[in-house]
Amino acid sequence: MKDDNLLTDLFMAYFDARKNKRNTINQVRFEIDYEKNVLALYRDITGRTYKVSPGICFIIDEPVKREIFAADFRDRVIHHLLFNYINPVFDKVFIDDSYSCRKGKGTLYGIRRIESFIRECSGNYMRDCYILKLDIRGYFMNIDKNILHMQLFSMLHKAGENGDTPFGADQELIMYLIKAILDDNPVDNCRIKGRKSDWNGLPPSKSLFNSLAGSGLPIGNLTSQLFSNVYLHPLDCFVKETLGFRYYGRYVDDLAIIHTDKELLKQAIIQIRDFLSENLNLELHPHKIYLQHYTKGVNFLGATLKPHRSYIANRTKKKFRQCVNDWNRRLSSRNEPDRCELEKMRASVNSYLGIMVHHRTYNIRKKMLLEKENHFFRYGYLSGGLRHFVLKKMTITGINV
Repeated sequence: MKDDNLLTDLFMAYFDARKNKRNTINQVRFEIDYEKNVLALYRDITGRTYKVSPGICFIIDEPVKREIFAADFRDRVIHHLLFNYINPVFDKVFIDDSYSCRKGKGTLYGIRRIESFIRECSGNYMRDCYILKLDIRGYFMNIDKNILHMQLFSMLHKAGENGDTPFGADQELIMYLIKAILDDNPVDNCRIKGRKSDWNGLPPSKSLFNSLAGSGLPIGNLTSQLFSNVYLHPLDCFVKETLGFRYYGRYVDDLAIIHTDKELLKQAIIQIRDFLSENLNLELHPHKIYLQHYTKGVNFLGATLKPHRSYIANRTKKKFRQCVNDWNRRLSSRNEPDRCELEKMRASVNSYLGIMVHHRTYNIRKKMLLEKENHFFRYGYLSGGLRHFVLKKMTITGINV
């Protein structure tokens, strides 16, 4: 790889990293003199002296309680650099029905695919078929880094032999960056944000502080999302090719298989459990195994799928109601909101509407937004059949904004 190409790629990675991290303290600190900081990263990489900086660890409670490690912005630039180099290679290898962290896929795509699998397998809901849904216990915390490193090396080596290395990237540099990221233990020197009591109620299997040495990836890093797909790619191949299941999809560690033979699915539970244990040092969650006739419906990626229809999950409905109520309280105060606050309100409401319009939720949206006093409408209106909230133009000191 030519040095000028690497420097260009680093600047590209910097601009990618800052897209969704504008105005965070780390990002602002880096951006004050970003050219100098990118050049410093360049020297660290070419001189093979790059080291991962301590991150921030905190707990989030929604949509479920999770432990998050937020990398320093400087390291996020490296994550994007590596992602830009290797993701195009891996994306060609992954099965079509691996949905997480892939362009053109995601949760809605995964929901629609599983929905279509059920419809096709059941002959448009005219014959019996069954849905098996599985979950892996403490997935990110139990990823074996040695196994992952060998997987990454093998896949990249094979791609290199096939001449499939994007951007003219140097494989030695790529493996150096991968090793630097995998060798880092995020719990070392991390700064805890919040209180220790925030960890109360978090299962031990969901914390890196309880992971075995050489195991675990931090939830929150771009590379962790990509590596998690790489790690379970052998499982995808096992289910599709060895077990021969046609109707199979996976989003991170949520697996769904649809088949007409219930007994075959029961056998698959044992086969998948053994494969995970013997090859990936992982364990199926014993309390998250779901096997039912398709008419019973199934919860998958935040949606409840039933014949001819899909509904939004109760958790999402609850959060939308809370969002509406919270903003109503804020807007009912005597302090007039500024444009920035109103744009936050619009973004919050539209984020939920954007999810809900893909399911049977018209009556839910109508009830929450129209059937009670709503202070939103002092500042905007709903359009497109309750699909979007639009802010009115505001006049401040005679200027339309």
